[in-house]
Amino acid sequence: MPTAAFHERFRPPSSLFMKLRLPLFAAFFLAGSIFGAQDAEIDLVLKIGPEGAHNAEATQAVAMLAKAPAEQLPRLLFAMNPANEIAANYLRSAVDAVVDRTLAAKGKLPVSEIRAFLLNTGNNPRARRLAYEILVRVVPAEAAQLMAGFANDPSVELRYDAVDLLIQAAAKQKEAKENDAALKAYQTALNAARDQKQIEKIAGELRALGTAVDLPRHFGFLTHWRVIGPFDNTALAGFDVVYPPEKEFVPAAEYDGKAGKVRWMEVATGEEYGKLDLNPPLGELKGVTGYASMVFNSPIEGPAELRLGCKNGWKIWFNGDFVFGRDEYHRGARIDQYRLPVTLKMGANTILLKVCQNEDVQDWTREWEFQLRVCDATGTAILATDRPPTPPAEPKPKAKSKAPSAKK
Repeated sequence: MPTAAFHERFRPPSSLFMKLRLPLFAAFFLAGSIFGAQDAEIDLVLKIGPEGAHNAEATQAVAMLAKAPAEQLPRLLFAMNPANEIAANYLRSAVDAVVDRTLAAKGKLPVSEIRAFLLNTGNNPRARRLAYEILVRVVPAEAAQLMAGFANDPSVELRYDAVDLLIQAAAKQKEAKENDAALKAYQTALNAARDQKQIEKIAGELRALGTAVDLPRHFGFLTHWRVIGPFDNTALAGFDVVYPPEKEFVPAAEYDGKAGKVRWMEVATGEEYGKLDLNPPLGELKGVTGYASMVFNSPIEGPAELRLGCKNGWKIWFNGDFVFGRDEYHRGARIDQYRLPVTLKMGANTILLKVCQNEDVQDWTREWEFQLRVCDATGTAILATDRPPTPPAEPKPKAKSKAPSAKK
């Protein structure tokens, strides 16, 4: 029989559990001991870890799970809730095998239970996406209707396709010269979009229709900072040196920098994706370290993410606590390159970022910059209560030579 520990780990929300448990347990008694074995096989898959730990056992377990009857699909989907990425891939392969085998034999899938799993936003986003893909195969018209309601879903996978539908509808309205309707549709799509390429496409369409788009605000990029530097980073030693800004924040303070006295100064960026270039305020130097600090006045209390893009060495502190750092240079940068979980306090929260520049002199190594935003787990911006207006857009820099692999 399934253990109490198993049901505690994989129990659906109470309302759905009441709907599922009778058919599932009836099937259990009809099918005999195989279901007890499946509980054990699921546990084996969930034990799989990095570097192939428990890989052999998981492979055998998946082969067993792939033979499960279709009635067990909800159980396999629920098992993906606590699974790590590797285990989730194993479980997905088992789900795919069960679905393929059942449909090939012209059997029936438990559509109502799969639909209920999909609509429960507390379930794992990847597992919900998998449930949707199953519905597309067996009830495509219903799946299409459901997709229209996912524009503001916490699953970025489902949200992406729902936004794509909005973009397509807006494009048809624009083609029909219904510009007012198209404008409204594109605005709706932009409010829902979290994918960078989708956002860029929508922004381009809105601008073509004569509407300004404030992308830094949409993403929640932090645009106003205090910066100080340069401090020394010769031979990359500065990454580990505790310079005064790491010990205290005194706006009027003056410290010994690499080439003289340094003070905090206020800067702002109007770059479309929130990049703050430290070269203009701190000097276009090499082998240096700088700091950026700000107070983020949060409208909420609770979990959030700092999402950073930076190609230089960096460390970050939140409310005085060290969060994370990377002693790596010119690896390349992108939006949301690093996702750092934090807990917001209502009101003032302090952010301190240390950004180190190495001593390479190639043209592509001159960048000394970062972009940082505050958002929830879906990428929805959390805007400060006192967020200032976005500065005017800055001209885009000329393309740089392509950088090779990362350097320490």
